[in-house]
Amino acid sequence: MIIGIGSDLIDITRVAGVIERHGERFLDRIFTAAERAKAERRAKNEKMVVATYAKRFAAKEACSKALGTGIRRGVWWRDMGVVNLPGGRPTMQLTGGALARLQALTPEGFEARIDLSITDDWPLAQAFVIISAVPLAKP
Repeated sequence: MIIGIGSDLIDITRVAGVIERHGERFLDRIFTAAERAKAERRAKNEKMVVATYAKRFAAKEACSKALGTGIRRGVWWRDMGVVNLPGGRPTMQLTGGALARLQALTPEGFEARIDLSITDDWPLAQAFVIISAVPLAKP
């Protein structure tokens, strides 16, 4: 059963401008260490670095919408991080207030699954998040 849906579309050049103006302060406030490492591995191509950050920013916005809170009520930017599963599929790893909100949304006897789709086509980046509750496996 779907318990939350969120989407976001962002102008990559807007993210580039914020990074240019605020640099490390912005990056440290918004992105997890894993997200920063992923973006910096693409440092040979500045457009790819910025697009990587923009997709993750959009994913955080989409996830906060799927949680029903936005970036407030205890849900903060770094409580949501984009990670890749072993097969490469992206998902969200939640901590802090975002995880608490997810646990509150998830009915007893179910576990939450977060599906994430991210893409970019300069100058736009887009993310979709679907949070589902799936029955726990019976022992």
